[in-house]
Amino acid sequence: MNQRTARKAARRSVGSVRRTCAPWAEPGARPLVEFCSVTKAYGEVTAVDRLSLSIYPKEFFALLGPSGCGKTTLMRMLAGFEAPTSGDILLDGVDVTAMPPHRRPTNMMFQSYALFPHMSVWDNIAFGLKQEGMARPDIKARVEEMLALVRLEALARRRPDQLSGGQRQRVALARSLAKRPKVLLLDEPLGALDRKLREATQFELMDLQADLGLTFLMVTHDQDEAMTMADRIAVMDHGRIVQVAPPEEIYEQPANRYVAEFVGDVTVAEGTVTGIAGDIVRIEAAHFGTLEIDEEEGRARMDAPALVALRPEKLNIGHDEPPQTVNKVRGEIWDIAYLGDFTMMQVKVGGDDGPLVKAAIANRSRRMERPFAWDDIVWLWWDVEAGVLIDP
Repeated sequence: MNQRTARKAARRSVGSVRRTCAPWAEPGARPLVEFCSVTKAYGEVTAVDRLSLSIYPKEFFALLGPSGCGKTTLMRMLAGFEAPTSGDILLDGVDVTAMPPHRRPTNMMFQSYALFPHMSVWDNIAFGLKQEGMARPDIKARVEEMLALVRLEALARRRPDQLSGGQRQRVALARSLAKRPKVLLLDEPLGALDRKLREATQFELMDLQADLGLTFLMVTHDQDEAMTMADRIAVMDHGRIVQVAPPEEIYEQPANRYVAEFVGDVTVAEGTVTGIAGDIVRIEAAHFGTLEIDEEEGRARMDAPALVALRPEKLNIGHDEPPQTVNKVRGEIWDIAYLGDFTMMQVKVGGDDGPLVKAAIANRSRRMERPFAWDDIVWLWWDVEAGVLIDP
């Protein structure tokens, strides 16, 4: 295998793999949840627009998008709290479109946790089981199992106001899992936690979901949260799904400009295709000059408009002009943000009317040999595999 073939293979398998199989890619795999051309309208406002989606058993699936894109409405329809205007919802092959919430094998963990303030941790977890009429010995065994699962055995008799935010989150999770739903619905589950606790809890939820073998469906507007936790992500916009894919594909091969700009930082260079030689596509772009990208999908067409997405961490920055003749641009540093693990530069390229391009530098050492400063004239350059051709 030559170097270029090896790079392509690595690019196709980019990102971490949390499980050994991908059920959505297996022929004949049966979805656990199916939205079939579902629409939800509130008067003249369409929150979900003819949306179809399949979610498979044991997936950690995320609905990602800005406020008002329809992701929470979609989850609430699965839970039974909202009825679709049209379309069908299937759960494990059963049509649950008209089924009331309490009869569905789902449970929902709300962003506010919605714990009963007058009840202990133990009673909060047991509440749903008592409502179902489960026998007392079975309730006791199940609650103790859930307390052990979320490591709250020592706090079983405390009330919610005697717990930290992270502990309340675990109680809400244990209560949601106690009824052993086929699908656990998580509505912005970590939004109330501080950054450090949120990051730690993300990994706890991932491990818990893998250990239990359940299907989790999470709604979030936090792209980092979705990228960290989900096996697949559906990016939504105005009630429709724009792209469904694993996190690494969403980031590295966005379907269009909306996805590229919503997930992570990106610079989009606009130009025209002026040459195609095998997988190498040459593009003349305003403010950027001549670009070349490795486009193995074969989507480029001569003389057609082209958009090239460039991620900050894939750009090199230096004071001296690089020797390459393409994929380089001269600019001026306008802003510098030191973020600890890396430094983000905003570089003005292509003159006064040119765009600001973000370039990230990993802070591998405590000192730079030639540090960067505001107003420095610098060069940006990148490899042919750094850019990706995207749709408008």
